[in-house]
Amino acid sequence: MPEELLRDLPRDLPSFLKRFGTDAKCRAYLVQALWPEGFRCGGCGRPEAYSHKKRLIEECRSCGRQHSILAGTMFEQTKTGLSKWFLAIYLVTTSKGGISAMELQRQMGFGSYGTAWTWLHKIRRAMIRPGREPLQQRVEVDETLVGGARSGKSGRGADGKTVVAGAVETKPGKGRKRPLGRLRLAALPDASAKSLEGFIAADTAKPLTVTTDGWAGYRGLEAKGYAHEPINLSASWGDASLRLPAIHLVFSLAKRWLLGTHHGAVQPKHLQRYLDEFVFRFNRRKAKAISHGFARLVQHAVKTPPTTYRAIVHAAVA
Repeated sequence: MPEELLRDLPRDLPSFLKRFGTDAKCRAYLVQALWPEGFRCGGCGRPEAYSHKKRLIEECRSCGRQHSILAGTMFEQTKTGLSKWFLAIYLVTTSKGGISAMELQRQMGFGSYGTAWTWLHKIRRAMIRPGREPLQQRVEVDETLVGGARSGKSGRGADGKTVVAGAVETKPGKGRKRPLGRLRLAALPDASAKSLEGFIAADTAKPLTVTTDGWAGYRGLEAKGYAHEPINLSASWGDASLRLPAIHLVFSLAKRWLLGTHHGAVQPKHLQRYLDEFVFRFNRRKAKAISHGFARLVQHAVKTPPTTYRAIVHAAVA
């Protein structure tokens, strides 16, 4: 992350309001996020520009080309001041367990629940940056089921529930004391080999050691070039949480978060966005500055294409 975005990060809400309490201050920070190496004109390549006072535009002093600060970003076409957007991002990223749409509505003074819900989903879209560094070296992988209690068969094919695959980097150690690295979670259509192998391939880099249970969906990993370490649970007391402690700890924390902050009221088609938020928080759990997540999300926001309420409501994330 560019050093400029990390400099003088606010330590609490009063210092945040002092640093980002006006649209002008937020605009200056956004320009740094857009041009971390300094402004360069997209037309002539020159580094000099001046800022319009009434429009969110940087204009090249040499050729006159205008560069919108908001176009192509999460903030495109917003009618709300940048300071309010920055405050919402700060509240979401610095809250230890996250906040619900109802709580965001209350704290931001929105007139409707729908506005808060839409803002939260836009912010979640910016939490996962395309092209992020894949998991490396050694991971534990497993799947779990997420969803309310439903009648029907149990296990990997349970009716009315969503299969969620997880992969977490692990380091040498024993049991639950084993140091954990970065995490990936994905909602899958099923627990087939095609789905699981696709998830692992998309989020990891070879050479990689993958520890799993003995489920048939993982049997082809060795042929795909992974060092596969399957655990036969039937021959090891059958307790997956003891044999795969890292990923099962993550699953437990994620489900507790979904039930605690969001009361389990997450529609399956939107589940991936909530998983993305959990991953964003988990992977920054050791950040020294409370506002590190805020800075990272603003950096992502300028690279996140805009979306609308209609698109969010009707789109399911694969």
